[in-house]
Amino acid sequence: MLKAGTVLGERYEIVGRVGSGGMADVYKAKDHKLNRFVAVKVMKSEFREDGTFISKFRREAQSAARLANPNIVNVFDVGEDMGNYYIVMELVEGITLKEYISKKGKLSVREATSIAIQVCMGLAAAHQAGIVHRDVKPQNIIISTDGKVKVTDFGIARAASSNTISANAMGSVHYSSPEQVRGGYSDSRSDIYSLGITLYEMVTGRVPFDGETTVAIAIKHLQDEMDPPSKYAPDLPYSLEQIIYKCTQKSVDRRYQSMNDVINDLKHSLVEPDGRFVTLTPLSDHARTVVITPEEQDRIRSDGYTRTDISQKTYTSTAAAKSGRELPEDEPYDDPYDDSDDGLSGRLEKAMTIGVFVIGALIICVLIYFIARAAGLFSMGRGSEESNQVAVESTVAAVGDNGTTESTSQVEVPVIVGMSESEAAAKAQEANLGIKYMGEKESEEYEAGIIMEQDPAAGSKVDKNTTIYYYRSSGRTTITMPDVIGASLTDAQNALTSAGFSNLQVANAPSEEVPIGNVISVSPGVGENVGPTDLITLTVSTGSENAAKVTVSSYGGLPEDQAVAALQGMGLIVRIEYGSSDRVNVGDVIKQSISSGTEVSVGTEITLTVNNPDMIGQTGTTGGGATIQTASWTTNSTLDAPSNYQGGPFRLVLQQTVNGQTVETTVDEGDYIDFPYQLLCKGAAGVSEGKVVMYELYDGDYISRASWPVVFSSAG
Repeated sequence: MLKAGTVLGERYEIVGRVGSGGMADVYKAKDHKLNRFVAVKVMKSEFREDGTFISKFRREAQSAARLANPNIVNVFDVGEDMGNYYIVMELVEGITLKEYISKKGKLSVREATSIAIQVCMGLAAAHQAGIVHRDVKPQNIIISTDGKVKVTDFGIARAASSNTISANAMGSVHYSSPEQVRGGYSDSRSDIYSLGITLYEMVTGRVPFDGETTVAIAIKHLQDEMDPPSKYAPDLPYSLEQIIYKCTQKSVDRRYQSMNDVINDLKHSLVEPDGRFVTLTPLSDHARTVVITPEEQDRIRSDGYTRTDISQKTYTSTAAAKSGRELPEDEPYDDPYDDSDDGLSGRLEKAMTIGVFVIGALIICVLIYFIARAAGLFSMGRGSEESNQVAVESTVAAVGDNGTTESTSQVEVPVIVGMSESEAAAKAQEANLGIKYMGEKESEEYEAGIIMEQDPAAGSKVDKNTTIYYYRSSGRTTITMPDVIGASLTDAQNALTSAGFSNLQVANAPSEEVPIGNVISVSPGVGENVGPTDLITLTVSTGSENAAKVTVSSYGGLPEDQAVAALQGMGLIVRIEYGSSDRVNVGDVIKQSISSGTEVSVGTEITLTVNNPDMIGQTGTTGGGATIQTASWTTNSTLDAPSNYQGGPFRLVLQQTVNGQTVETTVDEGDYIDFPYQLLCKGAAGVSEGKVVMYELYDGDYISRASWPVVFSSAG
């Protein structure tokens, strides 16, 4: 048990324990990153040494985290700290349905139906995501203070697949379906059975099957018919009783086949309480009750029917039919075609008994061998001993969980990374494995549609019928190259940076048509889709090849106005940037972009960095005796926390309209964002407004969570 004040994952501070279950303890905790209270479920110590259980615990928690439904308690995080494996969930203030039933004795029809519909809606969302709860019961249903019904505790839930076989009867036995009790196949219809038992308890105040031991209760689920709920709730509408009957059929094929079907009938029952719209699948003809007519009854009383005549109407047992004997009056009727599960249960019981004997015999043989060997009764040589030892170990290793000898059921996981989904499915099928799509991720290495990641990893050993989870590549992010040809170098660089490009280089070339300092061409070309980190080359005009040449001198330490005047007098375009230095006076030149002694063409742009700490970030361009002042456009805005942020990795993207086109720029991204968030970023020059969109990484994709309008202003 964790003490109050313990911090998990450097984030969740334990406040106190609020409950305990079979596998985990539940604590109330303070999430210091999002400044809110959450529920933290911590696995009990006896399960922490089981690597297989821990792996399933993580995977199932991650599956539950994909669920987003108002009738399901949201899962926020999964982690491990100091040997404590935990799940962080939404903290719901309220009471469990079990406590609510205990307080009220039993619920009204309308209240029970409303709660059942909300539970069905939550479970329907889980089933649609491929998740079976497998432990539906009133203890796992919470009624919040505002009346919202939420299903919780997917702790023993399992992603539904073709190999969803219970290793043992999990869940609470009062609400477990016959197939769970039997250790058989469990799917969404098992949840429907448990829901039916829960609905029975809501309207009657009691469970249909009870006993002194769990085994006794389990046998009742398999063999006994429950008392009609109307026996304990005389005012129960006919339609609702039929819904309960259909949910709790022992044969899965006779139950509702989906939660949506249950929801439809529950809603219908509110409108037509005594309607006969619930259709129960009939048993096969041989199992139907035969109604004897009054005339036949008279003939029976007057011995007009022989027992053989009656057997034609009431179906004698197969053995009696084959032997020709009549069925004694006191012999119980045993229909071999009965549609109940008793036959299956009997066969399973026999198989388990045989398995126990086989395992017992093997263990006795192994013990006899080791005892005899220790007593020196074996006089074999070393080589013979080793051979026998290997033989015994091989025999024991070949015994399966069910007590029968079998070959190993583990296979090697194939490589599916780099394949298409159809190729991967075929490859997995060859290895007796399945695959499941988990989402898309960006990739520089793999083309769109190609599998880029798999779990378990290739080469690892897993059981047959295990599912390989994979992510598909969405390709790499690309940006359409904007048209910057003919623009000044400064404007072109600003436009490309605002569009999201980060790797720019400049090349010079003479041009008779393009003015000095303007862009002649860009590579890759305008309109092409280019990666944000790809190299972009701007070719800038140096003017006519026959243009006059001048030699640049050193202007470091000169006042700004003197340096600018000298350079303008030579016919150069001067660009001013501001910096800070202790070596020169404020207003003096710190450095220049073209070194002293360099010969350049008239009209070439040169950048001077001037010492002025108060104007850092501002720029100015002068040329032809005129000064064109430009400045950086910035925003200082506060972003409030969006209500739907789950605390995952984020990305902030600035969207602005520049020259009629929408330009997107990533301004911040990371694993977590604190709110309120102070946004300090630059925008496109001359554009006074924009929008910041927040994306959160969810199930492998960045999903838009919120957007804020922002205003930019010139710093110059």
